Amino acid sequence: SENITTALVIYDVGCQWSVNFRSWVKNSPSLLLPPALEIVLAVGKFHLAVHKLSCFPRYSFNFIKSAGHLD
Repeated sequence: SENITTALVIYDVGCQWSVNFRSWVKNSPSLLLPPALEIVLAVGKFHLAVHKLSCFPRYSFNFIKSAGHLD
């Protein structure tokens, strides 16, 4: 796992979930992430359509390099 530098996390409410994610991991005795790991969040097209407009450019697969598309 030390060779993994980026993780794509696809979650319906990733825009909200991501706000405190790093602090949850930091304060958890059982979770550990490599410090250099970049976590890229995405929201599937079906759910992204009902999010705020500001979520679209940040969490759309259309703008994530090397990501496929998922409905």
